[in-house]
Amino acid sequence: MLTKRRLDICDALLDNHIDIEHACGKVGACTTCHVIVHEGFSSLGEAGEDEEDMLDRAWGVEQRSRLSCQAIVADTDLTVEIPRYSLNHAKESS
Repeated sequence: MLTKRRLDICDALLDNHIDIEHACGKVGACTTCHVIVHEGFSSLGEAGEDEEDMLDRAWGVEQRSRLSCQAIVADTDLTVEIPRYSLNHAKESS
């Protein structure tokens, strides 16, 4: 019997060749995978207390911010923004 893999936003991005930092190994212990969900936010389960605590430390947090490693994708399309900066990493424009 095959079981459907629970896919989080971070894995969905990586599976689609979109580079996103995940310094803690996707265990919710850093903020490098912080994303802002512009569309489909209501399809995600609520953030847990640990995720909320980590988001308090993230740069540029908005009302629709999530740690992408903790937000499980439902059957709804999402539009997400990867902030330019994070607590552990700064991306430079080319």
